[in-house]
Amino acid sequence: MLLAPRVLLALVLGLASTAAALSPHVRHESRRSLPRGWAPVRRAERDSILPLRIGLAQSNLEALEEYLLDVSHPESPNYGNHWSPAKVAQTFRPSADAVDTVRSWLVGSGIDAHRVRLNPSGGWLTANVTVAEAERLLATEYHVYEHEESGHKQIGCDSAYHLPEHVAKHVEIVTPTLHFDAKVKKRGIKSSVGDPGAGPVSPKTTGTIKTLFNQLENCDEQITPICLRALYDFVYVPLSTHKNSIGIVEYTPQAYNPADLDLFFTNFSKSQVGERPVMQSIDGGTIEGQGGGFDINGESNLDLQYAMSLVGKSQPVTLYQTGDDLEGASFNTLLDALDGSYCTFEGGDDPEQDPSYPDPFGGGYQGTTQCGTITPAHVISTSYSYDEVDLTPAYMQRQCSEYAKLGLMGVTVLYSSGDFGVAANGGLCLDSEGFLDFEGDVFAPSFPGGCPYITSVGATQVNPGAKVTDPESACNQVIFSGGGFSNVFAMPSYQEKAVSNYLTKFPPPYAAGIYNTSGSRAYPDISANGANYAVAVQGEFFLVYGTSASSPVSAAILSAVNDARLTIGKKPIGFINPTIYSSTFQKAFNDIVSGNNPGCGTDGFAAQPGWDPVTGLGTPNFPKLLAEWLLLP
Repeated sequence: MLLAPRVLLALVLGLASTAAALSPHVRHESRRSLPRGWAPVRRAERDSILPLRIGLAQSNLEALEEYLLDVSHPESPNYGNHWSPAKVAQTFRPSADAVDTVRSWLVGSGIDAHRVRLNPSGGWLTANVTVAEAERLLATEYHVYEHEESGHKQIGCDSAYHLPEHVAKHVEIVTPTLHFDAKVKKRGIKSSVGDPGAGPVSPKTTGTIKTLFNQLENCDEQITPICLRALYDFVYVPLSTHKNSIGIVEYTPQAYNPADLDLFFTNFSKSQVGERPVMQSIDGGTIEGQGGGFDINGESNLDLQYAMSLVGKSQPVTLYQTGDDLEGASFNTLLDALDGSYCTFEGGDDPEQDPSYPDPFGGGYQGTTQCGTITPAHVISTSYSYDEVDLTPAYMQRQCSEYAKLGLMGVTVLYSSGDFGVAANGGLCLDSEGFLDFEGDVFAPSFPGGCPYITSVGATQVNPGAKVTDPESACNQVIFSGGGFSNVFAMPSYQEKAVSNYLTKFPPPYAAGIYNTSGSRAYPDISANGANYAVAVQGEFFLVYGTSASSPVSAAILSAVNDARLTIGKKPIGFINPTIYSSTFQKAFNDIVSGNNPGCGTDGFAAQPGWDPVTGLGTPNFPKLLAEWLLLP
């Protein structure tokens, strides 16, 4: 006998309701304490409406590292056989079972079916619910929280939320719940990661330069392009610029000044006067109307002046200018534009962390969020970051997986490791409760530096009085190379041997609990010079320091490797970590064996022979790296 559709639906929902009632709630996500500066002011009103967003777990995520190593490990027969964006999207799309289970739970718990909507790409379920309904669904309490400095108020749940056991395995994250703004703007909305001082990576300066040098004998006082070419034996003429690509990421309000580019080129690369990056505006990204000065122009000018001069006139450099001047941007804004599937992956962006477009406050970018509209460059450098403690593990894990997906597609993703040694932004450290505190003594790692699917870049220096041909040391002028061990991510297999060598031969002299000794992701992976850069800003030259410089310099060198491989018909190098940690490639770096990265009342870690959590594997030796990569398939 055939059942009428309505009868069948009722039976299905009835069974779902029974399952929901029988399945106990389990803790899904929790926090030990509120982020610094936030405090509850009252219980949320029970009839207030919440836009509940349930991010569905991806399919095949447990095999992500296996897939990535298959195309990235130098001993794999599939090395260089990168995936198409369509294959990536298809492989990791949330399952129909996940959608059905979560939907049935919501409907069986009293949420009308017409209120539950599935995003078109199948990544997340949404429903407008009352606070009372959300508290019942998630077995939690909602409060209104206020930030002590800005006065910004935000609604969120107590220290944890819960899901039925049979539902939890299909869900990665639920919002709004525990996720607070990474930073706070005065206007009371999400801040841009590009705001001055918004993270542990932003260039530092000791002021303007009175006498500008451009001789190799002065590289201990001022770093210019010829110093970098001498340090890393980097001489290369591009041959496949029509195939190759390199991208530099900037976050509004950071913006480069065109006149400063010409001033820099006039002094250091005359043939490039008048050359500009190819700007890709993402969600209203602009270089206009940002004002001027080192805090606004310093980062972008540094990145572009050195990346462009090192790759040379014939290789275009793409500028991913991300976010408008009002709503700002986060790393997810960039990832949305590079890969449309990420806009909805496991719940897509988090409205509490990421900007929303069109700008709901008016005055900002009024277009829709750009999803998959930008083709990623073969190498992408970003000189910005957060502190891990600013973000929830689920948020970071979701984003880290996207970097792995870019690696599957053959993209090399570089991030600066941080400028405060083992400490967080501003030199703060973690206390015993997990708060950032000036009195804290627990090391505070950065993100995405701790993500195992990016390449983290630390900083070195030419020592005062040394020749450019002398060995560099870890940077200890103005900034200290960020490095250490993640509190979120496990150690990837590709670095186990190198890290074990360091910890066995040179065990850090710290008590348990000062840094993560459980076997977590260690960073940085590589390093490059980060001290005494001559950078043109608003018509003057400034002396600049930071891993902000190290990342674009490394990107330029790796881009040349891509050019050479593309010229002989090979694929770009893609995710480089499994390759560079191999025994053959470790010899292609200049090992840094002196210096450290102090912070948290300690000397931090020490640079030692082999990999170390200060300078990684060392600085690039271009001819050796090029030769080794040309030998790979």
